[in-house]
Amino acid sequence: MGAGGPSGRPGPAPDGGWGWAVLLGCFVVTGFSYAFPKAVSVYFKALMRDFGVGYSDTAWISSIMLAMLYGTGPLSSILVNQFGCRPVMLCGGLLASSGMILASFTTSLVELYLTAGVLTGLGMALNFQPSLIMLGLYFDRRRPLANGLAAAGSPVFLSALSPLGQVLLEHFGWRGGFLLMGGLLLNCCTCGAVMRPLSGGPGARGGAGPEEEAREMLPLEQGKKTAVGSVGGQQRRRRRKKRLLDFSVFTDRGFVVYTIAKFILVLGLFVPTIMLVNYAKDAGVPDTDAAFLLSVIGFVDIVARPACGALAGLARVRPHVTYLFSLAMLANGLTDLCSARARSYGALVGFCVAFGLSYGMVGALQFEVLMATVGAQRFPSAIGLVLLVEAVAVLIGPPSAGRLVDTLKNYEIIFYLAGSEVLLSALFLSTATYCCLRKPRGPELTPDPPTGAKDTEEAEYDSDPSPGAAATATTQHSENHVAPDMGQAEEEEEEEGEEEGKPVLGGSAETLSKGGF
Repeated sequence: MGAGGPSGRPGPAPDGGWGWAVLLGCFVVTGFSYAFPKAVSVYFKALMRDFGVGYSDTAWISSIMLAMLYGTGPLSSILVNQFGCRPVMLCGGLLASSGMILASFTTSLVELYLTAGVLTGLGMALNFQPSLIMLGLYFDRRRPLANGLAAAGSPVFLSALSPLGQVLLEHFGWRGGFLLMGGLLLNCCTCGAVMRPLSGGPGARGGAGPEEEAREMLPLEQGKKTAVGSVGGQQRRRRRKKRLLDFSVFTDRGFVVYTIAKFILVLGLFVPTIMLVNYAKDAGVPDTDAAFLLSVIGFVDIVARPACGALAGLARVRPHVTYLFSLAMLANGLTDLCSARARSYGALVGFCVAFGLSYGMVGALQFEVLMATVGAQRFPSAIGLVLLVEAVAVLIGPPSAGRLVDTLKNYEIIFYLAGSEVLLSALFLSTATYCCLRKPRGPELTPDPPTGAKDTEEAEYDSDPSPGAAATATTQHSENHVAPDMGQAEEEEEEEGEEEGKPVLGGSAETLSKGGF
């Protein structure tokens, strides 16, 4: 999964070099994408007072942000496959910053939904997904660790943005805070600038050459050479446009199981963090101490994500990474259920420690499991479709929780419901995964062709150069006839490669033990 080298074939992931700069950019983008919707909850009390609304109305701001982050996944996939990662991220950074700046001048809650919710959420989505794709290009053997380190950006930024938001609220009000937060989001443009296209040639560790810099990579079609101006090239470009979003991943049983489990998980995963600050304030905790609770989750999360990523990269653990992911979800759900009655500040801190540990494990493993499930070639489309499905859950979970709080004036039922949903997703994923692994699909059991057959085919090809000469001569006289055959051959070759490389849920033990797919 790398940009084409001199031969037009994907080059190996460097697992270092400029990849560390890409990892740093992904760290920052992940931090803004996941921490921002939670950190904005610090301003909810002031918004409720100024606009005269309830919990459910203000909770829609965070929900719309997360819904845009997830729901625009297919759009982000199409844009990345068409224009490349770096241009999409630069535009996304400008959109995210503009949304928060415009939100500081709003006079109604609907305007806040459109600016801070829709515009900022869309900008973060156009940064988040391309950064993950680039991280997968630059890391293979060290990918679990790289995913864990990049995912640590969420708790680091959460532990910083939440107290910062409280300070800005006290000194400048929510309008000044939104304005300054919009300035911070311009750093996403800097992160997009470091996403250099990866070349598979001799200079792989140093990044791409001038040609790759001018024309960004197309992750789904890296191995094809487009004949510009020819009929064959036009036909290949038409096929490429048709495959900007690959819906064939839904035929993968492991992908369907993963998608259903993530939908149930997201229904309750974000509810405790969004409701935590207001819950603590209503329990009599001072505003500053209540905002610090999110920082406690962040501090624990900082340690949990890289540690879990390193654990998932071990040779004995990586083939079973899906079960580790299910265990993390199980722990998160039990934490919600056991902490539903926490009212004292000490009990709330204990809940934040346990929640941060399990939440960090979930965050570190979720995309590693998806990469292992669908393979590198189909990951750009798979992540976009998964995020779209999760967007529906995001629009249901937090607003419904806020409505229940307004109606019942009881936070305990919110934690019970959130914990039950997370537990259900863990049980479903672990059970379905066990069934899938016990009954693997046919292609995984099909042995490779005998070596002698391959040698015979190569010998026949080398001994008879006439087909190549005939194709060259025909191209000069009848390009319309030969170009479709060449394109068809390339398409069949690519489809065969995808079928051979399609792993089961969590990756097969044979391939994952080698550190790849």
